[in-house]
Amino acid sequence: MKHNFKIISTLIILFLLAQFIGLYISNIYFSKELPFGIQKPKYEGKASSIGIFLSILIVTIFAILLIRLNAERFWRLWFFLSVWFALLISLSAFINQGLALLASLIIAIFKVIKQNIVIHNLSELFIYGGLAAIFSQSLSIFSVSILLILISIYDMIAVWKTKHMIKLAKFQTRLKLFAGLLIPYKYKKETKTAILGGGDIGFPLLFAAAVLKSYGIKSLIIPLVTASFLLMLFIYGKKNKFYPAMPFLSIGCFLGYFLVLIF
Repeated sequence: MKHNFKIISTLIILFLLAQFIGLYISNIYFSKELPFGIQKPKYEGKASSIGIFLSILIVTIFAILLIRLNAERFWRLWFFLSVWFALLISLSAFINQGLALLASLIIAIFKVIKQNIVIHNLSELFIYGGLAAIFSQSLSIFSVSILLILISIYDMIAVWKTKHMIKLAKFQTRLKLFAGLLIPYKYKKETKTAILGGGDIGFPLLFAAAVLKSYGIKSLIIPLVTASFLLMLFIYGKKNKFYPAMPFLSIGCFLGYFLVLIF
């Protein structure tokens, strides 16, 4: 078991909350414009999955460069702006965009500068809904399926072969500016940290949001099935060993979609 049962249960619950909140936000923005005139990207067909995948590669290369240069201040600024932007979109689904702008700024300050673990994880529940709201309108079920396959292959290479994703995760954890869920805990008088990367939350959410557009509330099956695969990964995974989660989560997404089609 990768972590103790309490930590695993907490991660699974937070993962599900992020999925359901994200789907709710995505559903609102299917018929609503983004705040402050922000434009949703427009892709066609396969170009959506390829475009997003290439964007991820570029961002990853940039992140690795920052690590090698040890550019911590620039990383903090980049992280701060990203959090502020994503939360602005998410919170604007619930409150006036002016209030959302202020609230997201305050949360981003506490997340990046004050670094409170509770605020960090609570804000993560809303961040991916904002990102999904930007891209889900442009993604069909087919295109996001291609994206999941590409990301799963990339994840396996990045963790098992080049291992740069491990370096990236350790760098973020050390700065306590991790893009994803982060739960410190004690294990044999040693402080350990359980993590779940932001991509492992965001990509399954994108898939579920694409299904939500076509099949409505039945798409809620997908997060439940995906969470069960994540649970198995945590249970059968070994301590102090990194695993690419996306291949397992992608299988969960596809199985969940199959159940949606059946029911």
